[in-house]
Amino acid sequence: MFITNILLKKAKSKNILVLMESAVSGHQFTMIRERLADKLELQRFDPYIQKMCLYRERKRLRSLN
Repeated sequence: MFITNILLKKAKSKNILVLMESAVSGHQFTMIRERLADKLELQRFDPYIQKMCLYRERKRLRSLN
């Protein structure tokens, strides 16, 4: 491998955009998290059922700078 290849590699971004989905109703929203962190699970208000419920990370959408 040439030295120029090592110096010109693109750095990976620190954050990624992920899709969060409600475990109850299927309501979705996007959120930013660190690339090396564990998958997200959080409680948040669900407007479809008008209650607090569990949201889980469903999909990685894209990298952010």
